[in-house]
Amino acid sequence: MADTHPSYETATGDAGETHQQVPVNGPHGNQQDAARSHLTTNQGLRIGDNQNSLKAGARGPTLLEDFVLREKIFHFDHERIPERIVHARGSAAHGVFECTHAIPELTSAGLFAAAGKQTPVFVRFSTVAGGAGSVDTPRDVRGFAVKFYTEEGNWDLVGNNIPVFFIQDAIKFPDLVHAVKMEADKGYPQAASAHDTFWDFVSLMPESIHMVLWQMSDRTIPRSPRFMEGFGIHTFRLVNAEGASKLVKFHWKPVLGLQSTTWDEAVKIAGADPDYHRRDLYEAIDTGAFPAWDLGVQVFEESWAHEQSFDVLDATKLIPEELVPVRIIGRMTLNRNPDNFFAETEQSAFCPANIVPGIDFTPDPLLQGRLFSYLDTQKSRLGTANFHQLPINAPKCPMRNFQRDGMMQMEIPKGRANYEPNSLNEAGEPTGPRECPATGFTSFARGMLPNNSDQHLRVRPALFADHYSQARLFYRSQTPVEQAHLASAFVFELSKVGLEHVRHRMLTLLGAVDEDLARRVAVGLAMELPPPADMAAPIVEMPPSPALSILSHRQPPMEGRKIGILFAEGSSLTAIEAVKTAIESKGGKAVLVAQKVGGIPVDDGMLKAEGQLMGNPSALFDAVASIIHPDALDHLRSDHTVHAWFADAYAHCKTIGACPATLRLLEEWGIARDDGIASLEEFPELAPARHWDREGKVRLLA
Repeated sequence: MADTHPSYETATGDAGETHQQVPVNGPHGNQQDAARSHLTTNQGLRIGDNQNSLKAGARGPTLLEDFVLREKIFHFDHERIPERIVHARGSAAHGVFECTHAIPELTSAGLFAAAGKQTPVFVRFSTVAGGAGSVDTPRDVRGFAVKFYTEEGNWDLVGNNIPVFFIQDAIKFPDLVHAVKMEADKGYPQAASAHDTFWDFVSLMPESIHMVLWQMSDRTIPRSPRFMEGFGIHTFRLVNAEGASKLVKFHWKPVLGLQSTTWDEAVKIAGADPDYHRRDLYEAIDTGAFPAWDLGVQVFEESWAHEQSFDVLDATKLIPEELVPVRIIGRMTLNRNPDNFFAETEQSAFCPANIVPGIDFTPDPLLQGRLFSYLDTQKSRLGTANFHQLPINAPKCPMRNFQRDGMMQMEIPKGRANYEPNSLNEAGEPTGPRECPATGFTSFARGMLPNNSDQHLRVRPALFADHYSQARLFYRSQTPVEQAHLASAFVFELSKVGLEHVRHRMLTLLGAVDEDLARRVAVGLAMELPPPADMAAPIVEMPPSPALSILSHRQPPMEGRKIGILFAEGSSLTAIEAVKTAIESKGGKAVLVAQKVGGIPVDDGMLKAEGQLMGNPSALFDAVASIIHPDALDHLRSDHTVHAWFADAYAHCKTIGACPATLRLLEEWGIARDDGIASLEEFPELAPARHWDREGKVRLLA
């Protein structure tokens, strides 16, 4: 019997989490039809709560005895072979971390004991959703994993380029990744969240809304890893030699500053150079332009944490830098590329459980799950999790859950319902089994830990219930340009969602964040604006935080930027060399581009291009300049690639350095001169800037 319209009820937990449950009055029998509706373990044991891991008290540590959590994540860790399940596509480099400000009063960790102390590191940057063969520039969260080879052992600081995360409890991580990955019945889209199942899932998970705003911001289309921030995400603990402790969050600040691309730019880069980030990092190190990051810490007392309106153990929350400033304690410099990609980059294994004395964990439920998961998945990437399907191991009672795939998979699941909560039944699709509090397994409530916890509970602390305050803070901290980008990103992604009720639900969540944001997205989708979603906790209004915005930071320097210089037959060699010298004197890299890469006659000899025009679109550069002779205009104006080179640079709001002949060409093509189209003399000073006033003239923004 198909379960297209199952009989399940929806309940809300203490922190506003969604529970979809078999009704109290059944069906609860053991007959096949009744049993099909119950979510079970691989051994056939019915599950009473699939939303919360078992903890020693509401804020206590997650317990190893939670076999539901262990089985679920164990199976999930073995679903893909041989590449990583998430963060499959990555690039890495060797380097060194130098402590610049010792903090022995905070931690006994040796790498922070003395200023000048140096520690070797290996760093891997990655995308999250795509496979190893995907491209570098999708809209995606970026992994930022650092392995410190300290004298006391390896410390792995495994984080992302965003300080918060989608979920509060590790038990939901398999569902999150199932939802964002390729849809189960189609096998696409690759490396993209703009599809039904991801938005269905997050629209049912109010705790995700803060992260979703970060995801839709320009942070997820970075210029390259060299221009990304990194975050440890979780609250960790520092312990000094006397045993005194404080709480800490870790931050990586790029020395070159934050820089992103536009969405249109990211799409075109993917077509022109799918290895753009990997190439950028490698070439920067290879040429001696070593990227660097400052390590900062936010340190605070537990007593301060208890006074806040949010829980510092909630991974969907950040601590605004205005409340606790970031203190810089060291600098990491990447100065050597791997000798072999497979042996080093692919085989590197990071685990948050790898720490050193002076650094410790907190009972953050997401962190606690990661401490188990990483070791398991790294040790078993070539193994199988389907041993329970062998006849000798298989349960004799019905077994149904959302665990999928893996080596030796003998079942043939149908449909795309491989996560929950889901609302696919509203579209007439099979929706799968659900948890059952009435007959599902319930842990015996007891406590034997020295923290005075007297219960083992599947609950979340009440402070975890505020899902919207920091999402609102993030949106309202963006500049108008960034808000337009963010709203437009929602429009693009949700326009790919075929389930109208999911789009409607997302608008209700956005309405709870900010009415203006929700209205802009609704207009972009040609949908009515629904009332905002109900909130499990009231919003706490906070003043905007400029630290959360990219464009609120200082004007970007030329250092680290790549500038394209277009030339043709008869171009002025003197002018080309003058612009190139001015760029390189400021730390930029100039790339000569022409229609052909061989020797081209210029006014004073021959000049070779470093890049051919078709393979080097302007999307690859931070700014462009053009030095051409009037006699070359007829030939250039007939080449669509030349037109596209300038049109894209203009549409991407980049600075264009133009000689008089170039200005004529731009005028013919209807590219109006503005503050971002500069003379060759003005260009080197203006080049790194984007001219966002231009954006509304070239594309429709939400």
